[in-house]
Amino acid sequence: MSKPILQLKDASIFQGDSLVLSNVNVKINKGDFVYLIGKTGTGKSSFMKTLYGDLPLIKGEGHIVDFDLKNLKEKDIPFLRRKLGVVFQDFKLLTDRTINDNLLFVLKATGWKDKKEMSTRVEEVLTKVDMKTKGFKYPHELSGGEQQRIAIARALLNNPELILADEPTGNLDPQTSVEVMEVLQDINKNGNTILMATHDYALLLKYPSKTLKCDENEVYEVVQRKG
Repeated sequence: MSKPILQLKDASIFQGDSLVLSNVNVKINKGDFVYLIGKTGTGKSSFMKTLYGDLPLIKGEGHIVDFDLKNLKEKDIPFLRRKLGVVFQDFKLLTDRTINDNLLFVLKATGWKDKKEMSTRVEEVLTKVDMKTKGFKYPHELSGGEQQRIAIARALLNNPELILADEPTGNLDPQTSVEVMEVLQDINKNGNTILMATHDYALLLKYPSKTLKCDENEVYEVVQRKG
């Protein structure tokens, strides 16, 4: 049995002093594609933030890509994030530089040195999201869907063991959402594990997969009806 990539046991998630989610028990294995759903304000973002070290895990146990969330030190957070790919709703691309330079910036920041290896890696991830020809453009020259593809490419740069996608289709129209979802599905088929927070139920119907729901301070698995 392989070890889960993410496991929370009896965890409580706090935003400051207020309890957001209690008694969280979640397990995600390598290769899974898992949705995290729930109304606005039910704790999806706090849950995600705890996983990438933005909020501390105060109570319970949590392990993610071999890091112990309970005992996570400030200095460990960059190393944790290197093993995670995080995709946000608002792309977070640097507007003053080209797509290639956006991606090179991340590689430099995470310790890559060899220029040739870096440009090869940038080309590889852009090819994966079908944006190979767009590297010389600036973010404002791309559509929302294209920018989100670039954000996914950026998340893939360091071969993450787990991709956390926080409402990746939140700012996109339905057709573009489907295109971005297809990219995520392909990446998952190639072996990347994905946890995706979303409120887009149409995607869940179109691409059914294991689903966790935040509701009334709890997270539980939703059993999807077949047929």
